[in-house]
Amino acid sequence: MRFIRTKAIVAAAGLALSLAACGDAGEDSDSVDVEVADDASFDDGTRMKEIADAGTINVGVKFDQPGLGFNETGSDMPTGFDVDIAKILVASLGIDPNDTSKVKYVETISDNREPFLQEGKVDLVLASYSITDERRAVVGQTGPYMVTGQQLLVPEDSEAEGPEDLQGKEVCSVTGSTSLDNAKAEGMKPVGFDTYSQCVDKVLDGTVEAMTTDGTILAGYAAQNEGQLKVVGEPFSEERIGVGYSKDYPEMCQWINDTLEAANEDGSWAEAFETNLGASGVETPEFPELDPCES
Repeated sequence: MRFIRTKAIVAAAGLALSLAACGDAGEDSDSVDVEVADDASFDDGTRMKEIADAGTINVGVKFDQPGLGFNETGSDMPTGFDVDIAKILVASLGIDPNDTSKVKYVETISDNREPFLQEGKVDLVLASYSITDERRAVVGQTGPYMVTGQQLLVPEDSEAEGPEDLQGKEVCSVTGSTSLDNAKAEGMKPVGFDTYSQCVDKVLDGTVEAMTTDGTILAGYAAQNEGQLKVVGEPFSEERIGVGYSKDYPEMCQWINDTLEAANEDGSWAEAFETNLGASGVETPEFPELDPCES
């Protein structure tokens, strides 16, 4: 299935350019209408049945990534592609994902994703969560529901066109992300910050030469800062974005995969992508092949 992943990365590269051009990164994006299952049924003893019976769930998402996970000041309902995929999963449990008395969307920065799952602060994490062997050693991860690639966000007047132009130069990303390791491997000098918004500020004030992470994330910030920032270069990594859950509940893997497959089949996955990230007519990528769950 290499073709599917490559096509998805190419789409992400085009997305970065088109979102930057359109000047709207999804802060005001509409959310996908999700049908709540009225016949949700799960085996006794599973975590899904516990959550469904309780009627409440905590979901970790980003609050500072336009188009993926973004929360307007004063709002209790974040928006974005990650958030809409979370809503699809929550709805399959028979819980209304738009009812914030039942669903708590918890701001989850990159460094908190594993601890929040391990400590039970959240039941699911959908927060630009790249699937890696290291993370799978401590938490459950399945998917991917999106494949993207790492690029660079630079000032509008920068002459940098890719990692080759930033050798030994400071570039920032968030602490706890795979982006820092990838930047180092490409010859750049990585600098970590707690949040992406802090990193963007450091690019704007000239503290660092560039920001690096998934192209879909960078595209949102370029659109937010039209005329000041731009996305450059071809993707230099493959980031497989998935769903995180506790290793204490391995049965959640198949439920997540089945729900994602159903979302692809009924069109809600594509609708979520187009609503949040499909600016300027960018072609929606093919649905990625899901990793099999361990039996």
